[in-house]
Amino acid sequence: MPAVAPPSPAFSGSGRYLLSGLATPQSMSDGSVELQQAQMTEGAAVADEVMAALERNGVSFVGLPGKKDAKKEGSGRGGRLQLPSTVRIDIPASNPGRAALKVWEELVNVLRKDGADPAAAFVHRKKVQHAEKNIRDAFMALYRGLELLKKFSSLNVKAFTKILKKFVKVSEQQRATDLFSQKVKRSSFSTSDKVLQLSDEVEALFLKHFAGNDRMVAMKYLNPQQPKNTHMITFLVGLFTGTFVSLFIIYAILAHVSGIFASTGNTAYMEVVYHVFSMFALISLHCFLYGCNLFMWKSTRINQNFIFDFAPNTALTHRDAFLMSASIMCTVVAALVINLFLRNAGASYANAVPGGLIVLSAGLLLCPFNVFYRSTRYCFMRIMRNIMFSPFYKVLMADFFMADQLTSQIPLLRHMEFAACYFMAGSFRANPYETCTTSQQYKHLAYVISFLPYYWRAMQCLRRYIEEHDINQLANAGKYVSAMVAAAVRFKYNVTPTPFWMWMVLISSSGATVYQLYWDFVKDWGFFTPKSKNLWLRDDLILKNKFTYYISMMLNLVLRLAWAQSVMKIRINKNETRLLDFSLASLEIIRRGHWNFYRLENEHLNNVGKFRAVKTVPLPFRELETD
Repeated sequence: MPAVAPPSPAFSGSGRYLLSGLATPQSMSDGSVELQQAQMTEGAAVADEVMAALERNGVSFVGLPGKKDAKKEGSGRGGRLQLPSTVRIDIPASNPGRAALKVWEELVNVLRKDGADPAAAFVHRKKVQHAEKNIRDAFMALYRGLELLKKFSSLNVKAFTKILKKFVKVSEQQRATDLFSQKVKRSSFSTSDKVLQLSDEVEALFLKHFAGNDRMVAMKYLNPQQPKNTHMITFLVGLFTGTFVSLFIIYAILAHVSGIFASTGNTAYMEVVYHVFSMFALISLHCFLYGCNLFMWKSTRINQNFIFDFAPNTALTHRDAFLMSASIMCTVVAALVINLFLRNAGASYANAVPGGLIVLSAGLLLCPFNVFYRSTRYCFMRIMRNIMFSPFYKVLMADFFMADQLTSQIPLLRHMEFAACYFMAGSFRANPYETCTTSQQYKHLAYVISFLPYYWRAMQCLRRYIEEHDINQLANAGKYVSAMVAAAVRFKYNVTPTPFWMWMVLISSSGATVYQLYWDFVKDWGFFTPKSKNLWLRDDLILKNKFTYYISMMLNLVLRLAWAQSVMKIRINKNETRLLDFSLASLEIIRRGHWNFYRLENEHLNNVGKFRAVKTVPLPFRELETD
């Protein structure tokens, strides 16, 4: 284990010198020489005790002097035991898991000794828990790899059997076929039981150390089963969808009769309804498209749960995503109908209904009870925390995938900004909605919100560049910086619509669009591979019809040019402007949902090409090369 200096003088004791000469005279310059020698002797004694316990369990050490030599060296230097600064543990190749587990058990037992000072432990308790989780995840990945290896073996035997049947039909040589079949059945991959033995050993170790000898708990981790699909979810999707359509027709008729959508209608009501309805409608549309993505990924055998590191027993299915989308829209339209009835009846608290809907949604998202997909909600909040505090958290696939979704949901963030200003500030009581649209603070905040998703994504790229030293991450960060520059120029053009700023919008937005299209097609989707057998595409394609990829490329190109509408001076009224803005926001979400499928298709093909079927778990100890 590496040498670690004590964090502070208060951390005194024996635990921090465990298994190595962790304290040296240079690292303990404070205090008297006698105190230093006493602490080093005590630490070395505990290290020697633990090493002796490990040796009794069959663990050996590399490069450690013998007992006699250590005693002679210790007696020649004032009785102080001398240990090297780093002790290498010899893990046998024949049985690495059991030896490594013995080492870890002994280290944890020292921390849990009766009377041990927790502040003196050289490994913090949180680190112990994190290390135990890593070891548990490593056992789960190993068990899954062994299960896949068993399936691979049986699959090969079945494939050989079918090939020989075809051979008999063509050649009519039954004798030669029987000879080949016997060789296949006697081959090592068919008869060897090493994989079964390793699988049983991993299961026994996991059962003992991580499941409390409870087999049901152990198999819940080692072999999680996805819950069976029931027709109830499909029924609820149809029920909520039909209810939504009926309520929407009722709302449209009532609004038309009340004259709300006319040019002389209630402007304050339209402002509130437009922002609240658009906010939930865009969320529902994104959930619906994610359900379409899940359906397509399942149909094409793309393992999205492995790519995102989702648990199979709690991951969403396409039916679950459709249910979320339909229930959201049904609830929102029902709230709008109730709000309209109350307004027509002259109720003074009618505008509090959309605010109550927002509070209900926030409460459901934070609800601690196991209702309405609690594991998915908590996973979403954890990912959002990682995104908002970028680059202070390690960036995983699910983190930057969600951050990419946010770059397409900037209109949603703007609607949330208005709703927060209107309801949280108490403005709904007197309907002064102009304070949330015309004030300078609101405009500056809108400017910042337009920047945030691109900033978070750029910070994630910088974090990955620091960790992986991949120059492509810097180039990817440049793409989001160019998008921020284009957004800033468009914001300036809306404030001062002069010909100069119009040309600046054209130049900056065109450059950012070309940058984004290149990254979409080449990096994210893997197209334009040199010397590919499929023109302008890649060698491996999951969809059978190649024209689907060409159509998708053209659609992505057209939808990327939606910013051109900001330059065009289209003379339309206020309601038509709102409808156009909502349509453009919906088209961007559709483009993102379309982009999602090809992004994960490329990631899946990379995993298949590099034979990645289980995740790599970092273990809580260093792996050293043997001599």
